[in-house]
Amino acid sequence: MATFSFKTSKLRFLVPVLPLIAIVLLIPSFGQAAQPPVSLGTTSNFAVLAGSTITNTGPTTLTGTAGNDVGLAPGTAFTGSASVTMTGGVQHLADTVAVAAKTALVTAYDDAAGRTPVTPVATELGGTTLTPGVYANQTLGLTGTLTLDAQGDPNAVFIFQTASTLITASSSSVSMINGTQACNVFWQVGSSATFGTSTSFIGHVMAMESITATTGATFRGQLLARNAAVTLDTNTITNDACAAVVPSATPSASASASASESASPSASASASASESASPESTPVETTVTGGELPNTETPWNLIGLVGAAIVLAGSLVWVFRKPRA
Repeated sequence: MATFSFKTSKLRFLVPVLPLIAIVLLIPSFGQAAQPPVSLGTTSNFAVLAGSTITNTGPTTLTGTAGNDVGLAPGTAFTGSASVTMTGGVQHLADTVAVAAKTALVTAYDDAAGRTPVTPVATELGGTTLTPGVYANQTLGLTGTLTLDAQGDPNAVFIFQTASTLITASSSSVSMINGTQACNVFWQVGSSATFGTSTSFIGHVMAMESITATTGATFRGQLLARNAAVTLDTNTITNDACAAVVPSATPSASASASASESASPSASASASASESASPESTPVETTVTGGELPNTETPWNLIGLVGAAIVLAGSLVWVFRKPRA
């Protein structure tokens, strides 16, 4: 019966191999799943939601496709409500709808606060460009322009975490490029948020305490204060839902469409005439409220493990190979 001999001295040949094995095993997961949006639940219906009071000065407008309601719980005082225009919105003052929305806000706030991995950022966000991810600092401020770059992914999510305050200077702004959607930007504020005059801001602002929007500040998103007041002054808040990403037509479908058009030129001409007659008609845009996207990235960790196994197996075969006669 064949036997394998083993020489302890041959273990020395494993020494240079072991670091390679370790490196392969520790290959990072380059295919990390993207951050899913923070689930807002019934809070998504509200442009403004507060805990103690809501105070408005001057004409304020609430609009958007996601919901334009104003909610308050457990407080009941909404001062200056007569100057607030809500496009289809409803006031919910300490009723069951407002209470349910506050419960959903607590869940959403805790979700945003717990997101990882976190990338530290400077307190001052002005003059920077950030790609999708989770960013944090003890306090956050904005003077000038913060640019959010989705890098061509309309589902890209941006989450900002601060344990203390969020303060913007007058005329500051958040800019969106390369597919960024305001509905996918979230701000978790550990105490209070204050927006300077004429600030143009993007995202769902969820503050533990109060939110103050000074004269002329505009928002694409929501103002949501868990425990204290929301103060408004001649503001515009647009709470839009995310636009759905419509997949392009499949090659076969495109080929069929082309064949159909070629076979029926009159039909194409008719369609063109119809479009010319109705220049304002546009395709119906569907909306989605968010949700976790499937991870279709390459499983690099699995590839790393397989590679390590191959390297280890080859090394062992070499060390324990049958000696020559």
